[in-house]
Amino acid sequence: LIVINKPAGLVVHPAAGNWSGTLVNALIAHCGDSLSGVGGVARPGIVHRLDKETSGLLVAAKHDAAHQGLVAQFSAHDIERVYDAVAHGAPRPGVGTVDAPLARAGGERKKVSVVAADREDGRRAVTHYRVAEMFGRARAKLAGDALASLIECRLEPGRTHQIRVHLAHIEAPLVGDPVYGRGPGLSGLKPGDDAAGRALAVLTAFRRQALHARVLGFAHPLSGEGLRFEAEPPADFAGLVEALRAL
Repeated sequence: LIVINKPAGLVVHPAAGNWSGTLVNALIAHCGDSLSGVGGVARPGIVHRLDKETSGLLVAAKHDAAHQGLVAQFSAHDIERVYDAVAHGAPRPGVGTVDAPLARAGGERKKVSVVAADREDGRRAVTHYRVAEMFGRARAKLAGDALASLIECRLEPGRTHQIRVHLAHIEAPLVGDPVYGRGPGLSGLKPGDDAAGRALAVLTAFRRQALHARVLGFAHPLSGEGLRFEAEPPADFAGLVEALRAL
């Protein structure tokens, strides 16, 4: 197997509009003919994926036995995955769980939404979250509110766009999310606050969803050895957090 710290902006597997320059292309070049074929011609070795603009850790299989073992763990939800997210505002309570099924949003192939529990195509999705830090509390309109927050999320089981949709569902959309987010605006700032311009600049400058897959843990699919990997957020994510701390 191979664990990759994927940079934001890298597509995981080829698809319409992205036939080259993907992670799969890089894996084929690196691993050659040994790469697992279970995922098919377009997705050899791919066990799970991250959105193009999400950074962080994922694991791929170099051969079929590893692929089958990893897929079994993902199916049984035996994988540890911890994400860091920066959101507009801060969810309340500061520690909680979003248990809300997801399905494709109407006729939009690339968009997901929370749906009713009895909807046939709804897929179970649970996100456990913890607010690790809040930013701009002194600037917010109401005492105790925050302009933005750093949130740790753990997935169960892990669906397409799950964190992005679930945090937006509890009114804490990710900073920079072009699909489920919102413009930074100044609605959360006190009228006439001299930091308004600076806060707006910080939030506007981040051009991707502020989401990083920081921890990935699983059992080695052949030996059973426990493996745990951690990747610190990239420079743009770390810079966003530092800028928000200065508000």
